[in-house]
Amino acid sequence: MRYSLVSRFQGTLLGAFLGEKKASNSTHQLQGAEKLQVASLHWIDMAILCAESLISLGRFDTEDWRKRQQPKHTNLENSYCAILATLPVVLSFHENTMKLRQNLLIATEIWHNDPEVRDGILAVGYAIAQSLTEKLNPATVISQTISFVGETSTNLPQQLLKVHSFLENGTRLEKVQTELSKEENLTNAIALAFYCFLSTTEDFRLSVLRAIQKNHRLPGIGAIAGALSGAYNSTVGIPVSWQVMLLQAKPEECSLADSSRMLELADALVAVWSGVYHLTSHPDEVTEQGSAIAPHLEHLQAIAAPRVIRSR
Repeated sequence: MRYSLVSRFQGTLLGAFLGEKKASNSTHQLQGAEKLQVASLHWIDMAILCAESLISLGRFDTEDWRKRQQPKHTNLENSYCAILATLPVVLSFHENTMKLRQNLLIATEIWHNDPEVRDGILAVGYAIAQSLTEKLNPATVISQTISFVGETSTNLPQQLLKVHSFLENGTRLEKVQTELSKEENLTNAIALAFYCFLSTTEDFRLSVLRAIQKNHRLPGIGAIAGALSGAYNSTVGIPVSWQVMLLQAKPEECSLADSSRMLELADALVAVWSGVYHLTSHPDEVTEQGSAIAPHLEHLQAIAAPRVIRSR
C-alpha cells in the first residue's frame, strides 16, 4: 500500500477544502496577499453532518442526514457543493462499486435527482474510489468513469471524452480552458477538474494551481481537482505550507475548526469502515489489560487475517 487509507481519506476532504479556498482567494494572492483567506460554505457543514450520520448509524440514511440539516444546506442545486457534500459517502463505500453507486444515487435524491448534479456526484465519486483502492489508471479512468455514470441526458460523457483526447494529445491547459469554458456550468467544471488532475497526477499542488488558473469565478474546479488529487496523493502530497495557511487564518473564518473537524471525522470513518468499535463506552466491562470483555459484548469483537484491512 503506497499510502495509508486514513491519509487518503484525510487527503480527499482536506484537498477539497484547500482547493476551494485557494480558488476563491486567488485574486487576493495575485495582489500579494500571503495568507489564505477562508469563508465557511454550506457544503462543509453538509459533509460534516453526513459523516456524523454515517458514523452514528454505521450506514447511509438520507432521512437521518436530512434531519441533521438546516434548510439552507440543501440549497445547492446545480452546484459543485453537492458533489463535495457527498464525499463522506464515497469514503464509506469506496471498496464496493455496486454499493458505492447505489448509495450515491440515494444521496442525489436530496437534490431532486438533478441530472447534472447526479452525474457529477457519480463521476467524481468513482474516480476518488479508484484512488482509495489504488486502482486508478490515468489511461483508463475516463472510460471507466463514463461506464460508471451510465446512460444520461447530460453531456458529461462527451466532455470527459474530450478530456481523454486532450490528455492523449498533450493539449496545453490554455487551449483546454478555452474549449471547456465556453459555458460556465457544472459539467464543464468537472471535466476541467479531471483534466487538471490527470495531467499532473503525482503533484497535488500543481493540479490545484492549474485548476484555479483563470477560473476565479468557478471555485468548484479547484475544489474538485483538490479532492481528486488529495485522494490519490493523500495528505503526504499536500504542501505543508498550504496546511499551515489554515492555522494562520483569522478565528472568525473558522478554517481551522472546519479542517480539524473534517480530519477527525475522516479518522472515525476509517474506523467504522474497518469494523473498529469503541469499547471505552463500557469501561466496567473491559479488563485492565483489555484482553477480555464481558460475554454480552463478545459480538463486538472482529477477527480477521493479520495485515489485512477489510470491511466488516
